[in-house]
Amino acid sequence: MTSTARYRGVFPVVPTTFTASGELDLPSQLRCVDFMIDAGSNGLCILANFSEQFVLADDEREVLTKAILEHVAGRVPVIVTTTHFSTRVCIERSRRAQAMGAAMVMVMPPYHGATIRVPEAAIHAFYAALSDALAVPIMIQDAPVSGTVLSAPLLARMAGEIEHVAYFKIETAGAASKLRELIRIGGDAIEGPWDGEEAITLLPDLDAGATGSMTGGGYPDGIRRIIDAYAAGRREDAIAEYARWLPLINVENRQGGLLSAKALMHEGGVIACEAPRHPFPALHPATRAGLIETARRLDPLVLRWAR
Repeated sequence: MTSTARYRGVFPVVPTTFTASGELDLPSQLRCVDFMIDAGSNGLCILANFSEQFVLADDEREVLTKAILEHVAGRVPVIVTTTHFSTRVCIERSRRAQAMGAAMVMVMPPYHGATIRVPEAAIHAFYAALSDALAVPIMIQDAPVSGTVLSAPLLARMAGEIEHVAYFKIETAGAASKLRELIRIGGDAIEGPWDGEEAITLLPDLDAGATGSMTGGGYPDGIRRIIDAYAAGRREDAIAEYARWLPLINVENRQGGLLSAKALMHEGGVIACEAPRHPFPALHPATRAGLIETARRLDPLVLRWAR
């Protein structure tokens, strides 16, 4: 199963950087990528929900994908999120990402709004058509935002029946139990059982068999400490590191959300502006202050981040 995995470790989500007026800030974007690689990321993921993909125009997606992949230049593998309700559009997005050098695509099941969903047979057909169009692995993102129930038996069946479906980012409630069941049912077809949701359940997910984690981008070096210790068989060290980093993980997951990484990077001088794109609300000043205080108490990492 995991012994032959092509990708494992920490693949944090790259935030999208904007100017104060809401334009793409490519110089900051590339500094952000360099910081995340320098901080020990095993790979990166772009255009995910924590990248504010929902505020990006299609042409901006192309600009960002091209600029980031060219700048990374093979230093680490890059996963490109290509989610779309339409099978045709998702295939087109994925093919373009693959042509630009994506190592993998990450795709949520087809959904729209609060009520538009498709049945299991259509979900299977969606991923099968996507796989037929690609030569790179597909990661299925099993996240509450899609409002779609993806059972472990369905995921395992797709892994066994669809060639390029091999990675799974599980960030639903009870993630460890679902990962354990997915691995039990799917066996060798489950190349990459991964954790998500900012690593808030990372330790139980590692115990369940997770071999990768897709987190926020603000402190991949901290997440590496946990995963590296666990992978080396030093579970007690992994527990100690998890306990050490959990306060910051908790603030990101439960308070700052997707703006946490940008706030930390701005505080450290990596990016010029931490603002989201309107109408997404900015961090409350008190929430931001708590985030920065928690980070400083750790190492003081924010001071070390300054460029």
